Amino acid sequence: MAKQFDFNKHYKKFIIVYLAIFVVGAVVAGIFGVDLDINFSGGTRITYSYEGDIKEADVNKALDGVIKEKYTVGMSTSIAGDTKTVSLSLVGNKSLDAESQEKITEALEKAFKDNKIELYDSNSVSPSIAGSFFLKSLVAVAIAAALVVVYVSVRFRKIGGFSAGISALIALILDVLVTFFVCVFFRLQIDSNYIAVVLTILGYSLNDTIVAFDRIRENRKLYPEDSIDTLVNKSLNMVMVRNIVTSVTTFAAVLTVVGVSELFGLTSLRTFGIPMAFGVISGAISSIFVSGPIWVVWQNKKKAKKK
Repeated sequence: MAKQFDFNKHYKKFIIVYLAIFVVGAVVAGIFGVDLDINFSGGTRITYSYEGDIKEADVNKALDGVIKEKYTVGMSTSIAGDTKTVSLSLVGNKSLDAESQEKITEALEKAFKDNKIELYDSNSVSPSIAGSFFLKSLVAVAIAAALVVVYVSVRFRKIGGFSAGISALIALILDVLVTFFVCVFFRLQIDSNYIAVVLTILGYSLNDTIVAFDRIRENRKLYPEDSIDTLVNKSLNMVMVRNIVTSVTTFAAVLTVVGVSELFGLTSLRTFGIPMAFGVISGAISSIFVSGPIWVVWQNKKKAKKK
C-alpha cells in the first residue's frame, strides 16, 4: 500500500501559512490602502475612446494639475480590437461638475491630438448609494455562508453535522480572505467582480469539501473500528488526487481568462480572473488540508468531554 499523507499531523503548518499571508496582506493594506471601486465608495468614472496607442504614464502626465482628487487610470481594448478606451476613476464625496469634466477632456485632446479622443461614457455614484450597495453585497455573502453551514449540517448530520458545517465554513473564510489579499497585493479594485469571485469560490470550495466529507461518511460505515484520526486520513488520501486534478483543470481555465485580460487590457476580466485563480488554489488546499483535520480536532475534544 502506498504511503499515506498524514493530514492531521501537518494541518497546523497550512494554518500558519494562511496566517502569514493574512498578516502580510494586512500590512500591505495598511500601507497602501484598499482600492475600492466607485460602486462601493462613491465617485465618478469617465471613459474616453481613442485610436492608436496611448500609455498610462502619458495619461497621468497630461492630467497633472488638472485633477486634484485621487484617481486611477484603466486602459482596455475590446476583444475584437476595434475599440480602445481609457477610464478615469475618481473616488470622492463630490461628483465632478460639467466644467471639471470639460477641463479633463480638453487636457486629453491637447495631449493626444492624433488619437481622436472622444467622451465614451460618464457616470457618478453618491457615497450613500455606494454604501448601500456595499452593505447589500456583504449581506449576500453572509447569507451564502450561513446556508453553507445549514446545508452541510443537515447533509452530514450522522457524523456530527454542525461540526462539519463549521469546519467547512472556516475553510471558506480562509479562501475568501486569500482572494481579498490577492486584490490588495496586485492593487486590484474591489468591485462587483470581486463579489462574483467570492460567491463562485464559496460554491467551488464547498464542492471539494463535500466530496471529502462524503468519503468520510462512507468510510465510517466500512471501517467502524477505525479511530477518527485514521478514518479522516484514509478518506482524505482517497479524494486528494481527485481534488488536485479538478483544481488543476479549473486553474488552467481561469488562467486562460487571466491571459486574455492581460493581452487585451480588459480590466473587468483581470479583477475577476486573478483573485479567482488564487481562490481555486486555496479552495483545493483548504478543503482537504484544513476542513477535515479541524473536524477531527472538534470530534476528539467532544469525545474527551464525554469521557
